[in-house]
Amino acid sequence: MLTIRPSNERGLADHGWLKSRHSFSFADYYDPRHMGWGNLRVINEDRIAPGTGFGTHGHRDMEIISYVLSGNLAHKDSMGNVKGIPPGDVQRMSAGTGVRHSEFNHAEGQTTHFLQIWIEPNEVGVPPGYEQITVPEDLKRGRLRLVASPEGGEGVVSIHADARMYAGLFNGAEHAELRIDPARKAYVHLVRGELKVNGTALKEGDAALLKDESDIQLTDGKDAEVLVFDLQA
Repeated sequence: MLTIRPSNERGLADHGWLKSRHSFSFADYYDPRHMGWGNLRVINEDRIAPGTGFGTHGHRDMEIISYVLSGNLAHKDSMGNVKGIPPGDVQRMSAGTGVRHSEFNHAEGQTTHFLQIWIEPNEVGVPPGYEQITVPEDLKRGRLRLVASPEGGEGVVSIHADARMYAGLFNGAEHAELRIDPARKAYVHLVRGELKVNGTALKEGDAALLKDESDIQLTDGKDAEVLVFDLQA
């Protein structure tokens, strides 16, 4: 079964310096129909105005992934990491027993546009951790590239969660297929462009929620960038 989550039905928060779309209930946005999907708990599409950002705040027992689309995200945390996250990088922060961090946009005249993703861990109380990788565009072109998994590995961040995250770029005749266990759930988030998922058309910001399916077919992309999640049911 495939269900569409239209972009314009997501929660909207406009704080002036921050404009955010919430795929699932978050902060002041609450919808009991959209509390998460499997162990995927948060996908926030954030746009941070120049010279602003999230001040230091804390997290516990959550796997947090940042996926930057444009601009640059300045990250600083209580583990001693001070990093810039440009487009093409995938950052993973395991909050574990507790971590504090801040995220800012220091670029003049340029909005930082990124996805903040939270996945519920399969074990709590782990030491906090940080990892950041660069995924070149050619490794995502016309295919689904694994970028996060429990095992990690070269070019893949490791997460304390029963989940896998893939990224892909599709245009024209480019296509991909991903086999999934029908006992699990999957989530396809179209970052930008247009794309068909199992024959159903998505536009920028739309998502497809899948269960009882054995594969995901991505076709008919138009400047499409997509994230695909294989999730615990």
